[in-house]
Amino acid sequence: MALASLHLQTLLASAKIYLAIAAPYTAAGALVLALASFLYMLALRRRLARLLMGRTGSLEETIAVLAREMQEMKAFRGELEKYLKLVETRLRGGLSGLGVVRFNPFAGTGQGGNQSFAAALLDEEGHGVVLSTLYARDRVGVYAKPIEHGSSSYELTGEEKEAIQKAQGAVAARKPKK
Repeated sequence: MALASLHLQTLLASAKIYLAIAAPYTAAGALVLALASFLYMLALRRRLARLLMGRTGSLEETIAVLAREMQEMKAFRGELEKYLKLVETRLRGGLSGLGVVRFNPFAGTGQGGNQSFAAALLDEEGHGVVLSTLYARDRVGVYAKPIEHGSSSYELTGEEKEAIQKAQGAVAARKPKK
C-alpha cells in the first residue's frame, strides 16, 4: 500500500509539472480565441450597421426602401418588355431577305448580255416586291410585281421565282434558331 501511495504521489507530482507547463499555452490559446471572437463581433457590427443604413437606421425603413425599388424595377421591366415586343413587330415588317438573279433575256440574238436582273425584297412573312429589268441596247424595261406569302397574283418568270427563293433563303438564314 505504501508503494501504491508513493506511486500515486509521483503521478500527482508529474501531473502538476505538466499542468504548470501547459497553463501558459492554454492561457495564450484562450487569449487568441478571445481576440478572434472580438474581431468577429466588430465585423458583424459593421455589417449590421451597413444593413441598417436608412435615415433612422431602422431595418424596417431599409426593407421598405428595397421593396419600393423592387416595384420600380418591375414596372421598368414591364415597360421594357412592351417596347421589345413593339420593336420585334416592327422588325418583322422590315425587309430581311434579298435575292438577286442576273440573266440575259435575249440569249440567242446576241443582244442584252447579263445586264438584266430580277431582285426580290421580302420581309419575314414573305411579303414584298420583285423588281425585274430587261436590258437591251435601245431600251430598258423595269417591272415590279407585289409578293404576298412568297407568291404573286401576277405571272412570275423563272428568274423572278429564283430571286424569291433566294430571298426566302436569306430570311430563313437570319431567323434565330430555337
